[in-house]
Amino acid sequence: MIKGEHYRSRWWHRWGEETFSAYLYLLPSLLVFGAFVFFPLIFSFYASLTRWNLPYKPIFTGLENYRYLFTDEIGSRDFFFAIRNSFYYALGVPLNMLISLLVALFLNQRLRGVGIFRTAFFLPTITSTVAISVVWMWIYHPADYGLANTILLELGLSPLRWLRDPALAMPGLIVMGIWHGMGYNIIIFLAGLQNIPHHLFEAAEIDGAGVWAQFRKVTWPLLGPTTFYIVVIGVINSLKAFAQMDVMTQGGPLGATTTITYFLYQEAFERYTMGRASAVACVLFALLLLLTVIQFKVAGSRVHYE
Repeated sequence: MIKGEHYRSRWWHRWGEETFSAYLYLLPSLLVFGAFVFFPLIFSFYASLTRWNLPYKPIFTGLENYRYLFTDEIGSRDFFFAIRNSFYYALGVPLNMLISLLVALFLNQRLRGVGIFRTAFFLPTITSTVAISVVWMWIYHPADYGLANTILLELGLSPLRWLRDPALAMPGLIVMGIWHGMGYNIIIFLAGLQNIPHHLFEAAEIDGAGVWAQFRKVTWPLLGPTTFYIVVIGVINSLKAFAQMDVMTQGGPLGATTTITYFLYQEAFERYTMGRASAVACVLFALLLLLTVIQFKVAGSRVHYE
C-alpha cells in the first residue's frame, strides 16, 4: 500500500512538472494570443453595449446599438444593405473555385515550363491588396485609356463607367477578387490533386473510364476535403473583404459596394460611433460563426478524408 502511494506520488509530481513546463513554453504565445485576440474580442463585445462616441467616454446602454442595427428605420436599412452587398461579393467564391480547379488540372500535367506558370498564377496572391486595387483602378478607368475600355473599343463596343456605375461596380470588384485570390486556391487544389494515388486512375482507365468519368468518379470525390476547405475559407475572406472597397470605390457609387466591413469602418472612423462599430463587429463575428457551422453541418458530412 505504501509502495503504491509512493508510485502515485511520483507520477503526480512528474505530471505536474511536465504540465508546468508545457505551459511555460506556451506562455509567450498565450500572452500574444490573449493580447491581440481574446482581449479585443471581449472588449469589442463590451463596447457594443455602450454609447461610445469619440472623444467622449463610453456610457453603458445595453442593447441600444443592436436595436439601432436591427430595428431603426435608417440604421437597419443601411446595415442590411451592407450585408446584402457582402453576400453579393461572396458570389465570386464558386466562380473562383471553378476557375482555380480548371487551372490546377492544367498545371497538374507534365508540361515544359509548368513551374513558371505556377509561379505566375501565385504571384497576385502574395501581392498587396492595396497595390493590386490601384492597378485595377487603372484597368477600370472610365476614360478610353483604361485597359478594359480599350479592349471594348477595339471590339467596336462603347466604353463603360466600370466603378462609377452602381450596376457594374460590384461585378468589377468580384472579377478583381477572383484574379487576386485564384493563385492560393490553385496551389491548394494542386496539393489535393497530387495527393490522389495514381493507381486509382490506372484502375479506372483499365475499366474503360474516359477523362470525364475519371474526373467524376475519382478526382472530384477525392478532392472533397480540399474543396470544402476552399469554400469555407473563401466565404470567410469574402465577407471580411475591405481594402479593395476602400481603395477602389469608397463604398460607392450610391453605396453599391458598401459591405459590412466597410460599414463598420464608416461607423468607427468616419462617424466615430465606436459603440455601433463594435456592435457591427460582433454581428459579423456571429454571422461568420453561424455560416461556418452551417457549412460543416451541410457539406462537412459529405466530405470523406479516406
